Amino acid sequence: MKFILIIGSILAPLILIFLQKVQPKLRLLFNIIAILSALVFGNISSIAIYEIIKDDTVFMTNIHGIFLNPLFLLTGAYLGIYFIYRIVLWTLDEI
Repeated sequence: MKFILIIGSILAPLILIFLQKVQPKLRLLFNIIAILSALVFGNISSIAIYEIIKDDTVFMTNIHGIFLNPLFLLTGAYLGIYFIYRIVLWTLDEI
């Protein structure tokens, strides 16, 4: 499973680069998905932290419950892939 995660983190940005080269309009879609993912990711994080502060619970043990939220994991995974995709594009532009 670890191997699949590592290979996926390399292949997924390359697939995005290939797709946006084939269909340039996909850049806009990738950007919109990244914006929505950042909003969802940030809101889930801030709500979790707010609830911990409001309930005055132990921060280090309760904050890890956020990793059980599939939407948090999905949006975080997309943002990770998207950031690598953007960095590769910036690097290719500088060559």
